[in-house]
Amino acid sequence: MTSAPQIQPKFLPNRHDLGVVAVGFSGGQPKAGVDAAPQALIQHGLIQQLEEELEFKVSFDGEVHDYSQFMPAEDPDYRGMKQPKFVSAATQAVSEQVYNHAKSGKLVLTLGGDHSIAIGTVSGTARAIRERLDKEIAVIWVDAHADINTPETSDSGNIHGMPVAFLTGLAKEEREDTFGWLKEHHRLSTKKIVYIGLRDVDSGEKKILREHGIKAFSMHDIDRHGIGKVMDMALGWIGSDTPIHLSFDVDALDPMWAPSTGTPVRGGLTLREGDFIAECVAETGSLVALDLVEVNPSLDEQGASDTVRAGCSIVRCALGDTLL
Repeated sequence: MTSAPQIQPKFLPNRHDLGVVAVGFSGGQPKAGVDAAPQALIQHGLIQQLEEELEFKVSFDGEVHDYSQFMPAEDPDYRGMKQPKFVSAATQAVSEQVYNHAKSGKLVLTLGGDHSIAIGTVSGTARAIRERLDKEIAVIWVDAHADINTPETSDSGNIHGMPVAFLTGLAKEEREDTFGWLKEHHRLSTKKIVYIGLRDVDSGEKKILREHGIKAFSMHDIDRHGIGKVMDMALGWIGSDTPIHLSFDVDALDPMWAPSTGTPVRGGLTLREGDFIAECVAETGSLVALDLVEVNPSLDEQGASDTVRAGCSIVRCALGDTLL
C-alpha cells in the first residue's frame, strides 16, 4: 500500500484536487486503437488508485470523449495535413476541458489518445495559468519523437507529429477551423520546452531545434550523463519558479517495456528511467498538468497489459507516488 504524496504544490491551491480528461482520439495518426487507451487505463484501476492510495479528490465526468460529433462530412488534406478540421475541432474541445479544470486550480491529468491532443492540453493549461497566476508554463516533452514538424516539413502529414510547432507558433494558420483558434494566450515559448528521450527526429525537425535553440536531451545524452544528471539539467533550464506541464508519450520507453504503441523505436528509456523522470518532476512541486499518450492496446496483444501497466506507473510517479 502506498501513501499519499507529501510535497506541497507551488502553483496549486491544494494538492488534493485533480481534474481528469479522458480523450479517446486517434485522428492525428493512421492507426486505430489508440482511442481505446483511456478505457484500458481506467479499467486497470488507475483512477481508483489515485483516489484511494494517493488521496486525490478526482473530478472526472466518467466519459471517454471521442469527439466524433466534430467529424466533418468532408475533411480534405490542407497544407499536407491529414484530417485537419477534425483534429482542430477535437483539440479545441480538449483545450476547453483542460482549461476549465486548470482555471479552478486543479492539477489536470489527460489520458490520450494520440499526441496531437497536446495541442489541446498544453494550450488549455497555458491559458489557465496565464489567467490565474500571470505566468508562462514550461513543458517537459518526453518522447522518442520531437513532434515539431510544421505542415511543410512533415513527410507523413500526420498531425500527431506537429503539436509543438502549433503550440510554439512555428506553425500558424489563420483559418479558424484549422487551428486558427489558437491565440497568443494558448502558446508556449520555444525557450520553455525541454525534450527528454529523443531518438527518432526528422531532418526538418533537427533544423528547427537547432535554429531556435530548443533544449533537447536525446538518448545519447542519457547514455552519456545518466538520467539523474539529465533531469538536473532539464529542471535547471526550466527553473524553480515555473509551472510545469509534463507531456509523456509512452513510446519514449523502449518497446521492451511498452510495445503497444503506434511508432515504437528501439533503444529507448527503461521503465525505471521513465518513472524517475516523473518522480523528479513530482519532487519539484511545480507540476500543474500531465498527459499520458500513445498507448495503443490493439497493436501488441501480448504487450498491451505491460504497456498499460507502464502508463499507470508513469502517472502515479508524476502525481507523487514514491518507492519509500
